[in-house]
Amino acid sequence: MTRPRQLADAPSLTATVPRQLVHRAALSETLLTGWRRTGDDRFSVSSQWPRAHGLHVSPDWSAYDPLLVVETIRQAGTLITHTEYDVPLDHQFVMQEFQVTTLAGRLHVGPLPAEPEVELVFTDVQHRGRRLAGARYTAHVLRDGDRVATADVAFTCVAAPVYRRLRGGRTPGSVTAIPLPAGLPPDAVDRALPADVVLSPAAGSDRWQLRVDTAHPVFFDHPLDHVPGMLLLEAARQAALLLGADGRSPVAYHALFHRYAELDVPIWIEAKGGHGTDVQVVGTQGESTVFECLVGTAAR
Repeated sequence: MTRPRQLADAPSLTATVPRQLVHRAALSETLLTGWRRTGDDRFSVSSQWPRAHGLHVSPDWSAYDPLLVVETIRQAGTLITHTEYDVPLDHQFVMQEFQVTTLAGRLHVGPLPAEPEVELVFTDVQHRGRRLAGARYTAHVLRDGDRVATADVAFTCVAAPVYRRLRGGRTPGSVTAIPLPAGLPPDAVDRALPADVVLSPAAGSDRWQLRVDTAHPVFFDHPLDHVPGMLLLEAARQAALLLGADGRSPVAYHALFHRYAELDVPIWIEAKGGHGTDVQVVGTQGESTVFECLVGTAAR
């Protein structure tokens, strides 16, 4: 005789955190499921990685892309800043530095969605009046208790009126991205779809124009007045694949973001190195450096 189902037998129910807390519009792009404080300026954030994703899972569904780890860590820092440091939802975040190292062998896709824990420690917390103005945090990403990534992140945040002054009247509705140039073949940058290629051929074997498709549902999950950092990191990833040594793929990024990357001016991506394990990628716009990123690679 079948016994009545007990409460302990019932599956645990998990939902994502409110998408506004991680600056996402789509629930499908919201990776976090909860958080708790573990000490002074210390927090644990739970997440779930889907077994299939339009961009951050390999085309054969066998491995998570390290940039999914980057996005998870970014969301975790944003969530804690809003919930534990009382930063209003209308404040804008400005990424200054993002350094992350992943262990590729631990990013395989299993029979169930992975549920990593992100352990955060906030340091160098700065205030403007009573509001948090910026901070640095370290992150350790654990999967089934094993570390799969470490990161160090620095950012500032500004109130909406200050942001509007910084942007000089630029808004998602007032700025139009330049026309999309033709992209490289998808298989050259380990992407399945032409729409996911972010580099266009340019003069020289180590120089490309950035393709900014504001209709892309992952990079532009919601309208923006500038090129997002995740798109710049994807450009670094693709450049490293093109210039890197055969049989190696990106597993680490150390990015510095120097200024806003504008939508309506061409951005040029240049890469150096690649004969060893690291590739240096620089993005320029006009006469200014937008970002630079050292990409570390490992054998596939």
